[in-house]
This record gives sequence, C-alpha cells and structure tokens, in this order.
Amino acid sequence: MEYRKLGKTGLDVSVIAMGCEAFVEDNSNAMKFFDMAEKAGVNYFDLFTSDPAARTAVGEALEGRREKFIIQSHISSIWKNGQYERSRNLEEVKEAFEDSLERLGTDYIDVGMIHYCDAESDWQAIIDNGILDYARELKAQGRIHHIGLSSHNPKVAVRAITEGDIEVLMFSINYVYDMLPGTEDVNDLWADEVYEGGFKNMDPERQRLYELCEDKGVGITVMKAFAGGDILDEKLSPAGAALTPIQCISYALSRPAVATVCSGARNEEQFAQSIGYCDASDEEKAYAEAFAAFPRVSWSGHCMYCTHCHPCPAEISIADVTKFLNLVVAHNESNGIAEGSEVFRVPDTEREHYKVLARHAGDCLQCGLCETRCPFDVPIRENMKRAERIFGY
Repeated sequence: MEYRKLGKTGLDVSVIAMGCEAFVEDNSNAMKFFDMAEKAGVNYFDLFTSDPAARTAVGEALEGRREKFIIQSHISSIWKNGQYERSRNLEEVKEAFEDSLERLGTDYIDVGMIHYCDAESDWQAIIDNGILDYARELKAQGRIHHIGLSSHNPKVAVRAITEGDIEVLMFSINYVYDMLPGTEDVNDLWADEVYEGGFKNMDPERQRLYELCEDKGVGITVMKAFAGGDILDEKLSPAGAALTPIQCISYALSRPAVATVCSGARNEEQFAQSIGYCDASDEEKAYAEAFAAFPRVSWSGHCMYCTHCHPCPAEISIADVTKFLNLVVAHNESNGIAEGSEVFRVPDTEREHYKVLARHAGDCLQCGLCETRCPFDVPIRENMKRAERIFGY
C-alpha cells in the first residue's frame, strides 16, 4: 500500500480508502470489508451515513483495532423518520454526532466532515446556525482532530477553504466532472443534457480549487472517482469511451492536493479492484492516451500531470516542475497579481518543493522530445522557460 500526507494534518493515509456504500446497503458486510482493508493496509475510511444499523456494524468491525484506522465521519448527517437527512439544525447535528461516537465505540473522530455543502447560501447557513462553531468546539475538546467539508461545487469549496478552518476537503473528482462548471445542483453532474455539446479542457474553477488546496495544505479525499460507474462503461460515459477503475484512481491521485480515493465499492470484488491499484503496472495506470482518444473531449494544451512526456534526457521531472509552476501562478492570480509584476512572489512551500527536485527547469536542453510524446500538445519547452524565470534556475 502507498501512503500520502493528508494536507497539513500530519496524517499518513493510504491512497485507497474505503467508502461505506457496501455496508449501507448490507451492514452484514462491514466486518468483511474491514478485514480486507486491514490486510491490504487500507487505513482510511469515510462514513457519511447516519443509518444506526450501519454505524453499529462499523463499530463492531472496529472493535479491537480502532487505532489501525483513520475515521472520516460526517457532522450534520442525521437519521430522522427512519431515513438519512442532511441537517443544519444544531441540536439535531449534536445529537447525531453523539450517536455516532457511541455506535462507533470511540471517543474521537479523526476528520469531522461537515456534510454536503453545494450552495453558498448553505455554507452561510453552516456559519449562521452554529455548525462551524460546533465543529471548532469539538476540535478544541479533542473529540474531532481535524475539520473537513464535503462538496461537489468548486465555488463553495473555494470560499470555505479561503475563509479558514477547513483542513480536509472531500470532493468529487473524475475527468468528466472536472470539465463541468460549478453548480449548486449536484444532479447536473450526471445529467445527460449537460454533456451534449462535448468539452474542451478542465473547468478553471476546479483547477483553481485543487491548486488552492495544495497551496494552503488542505488535503483532498476523493469521492465519485468512477462517476457512479458511468465512466467505466463505454455506453454510459459522456466521453464516449470507458476507463478502467485503475485509470480512474490514477487520474484522481494525479490532481494537486489529493491524498486518497474513497472506493465506492458495493461488493468485495469491486473493493479488491481498487486495492489492486497499488500492484498495477505503470501501463495499467496510464490514462493519457485514453484521454487523447476520447471522441467527445479535447484536452489540448492542458497539462494533465500524467508523466507521458517522461523520460527527459536532462532527467527533469517535467510533471513536477509544471505543477509547481502552475501552483505559483495560481497563488498570485488569486491575489490579483499578474506574472511579471514587481510584487509577484513564489510562496515558501512551492519554493522549497521545487528546490529539492533533482533537476530544475534551467537544466532543460530545449530538445523537444517531451513535446513529441505529449498527447495533449502542451508547450512544455515554453513552460520550462517560464519556470526558470519564476524560480530563478
């Protein structure tokens, strides 16, 4: 199993995490899934459901091994009238959180995820109704260790992260959703009509969100990496072609700030497929050629950090240099600073990450071999010149 830092939380999390779809639908599966996870080295799981039976089953599966798992559990996911609901009523939220701790058999949650916020008015309600203050209080008490937010809307996520407190973002990431502009209606993400005209390149708001998270040290945990299974099926995929589960995971993990992908497995076979990512070959993980061949999508000129341009004769990690370049530019643009301005600056984090690279943009031979391999026609040589100007070497 591969592990990554979850932003600035200090947590080392497995790149494959466990969603809870399987034991929401059949809570008798919980023990089997946790046994599989422990054996494979999966140490992170998400529990959005407020279903008492599911929470109890997870608590029983955790018994005797609580410290082997990092829990991401949702604040304001409640059980009411025999069904799951999202609530912004503080008393309901408090009652649900206490129930969660009791049923899970623990006195703390690692990541307390404020649940499902896709509208700016809803984020304001979270503030006005005391939900955010409650999360802060729980953190001060040590009952949650980190504050998170789950969202499908980049506009809302950017606002929440910019305003502080959010340390972990759970966000829907796959190549199809990444081309759509932010929306307050989550149903737009899988509505057929929004895909009818075809797409070109990533939505800039989503790009900004990932770069902002990287810049601020907010770790991303991924949901909906398979778009509910649609992008695994050529007939259902809006791109007109299918990817494998391994390629979907590889794509999500290549986005800035992403630490782990929560596998929405509904059975043991699907979970095993996701776990298999760690043993997959580079060829199995590669998604660039598949993207370049999509009949309804163009990624022309957009770096996907896919490393298809490697190896470099000068041994430059082109994808890393490009990522740090984009992060620096995005940081300045978010503050209204244009490239070339006297006040344009390189943030400390990007400067230090760039410094430790074995080779830098200034080592570029300008041979152009990388550009002959790039499926997306990225002007790599020009990017290397820009990076050398910005970083100074």
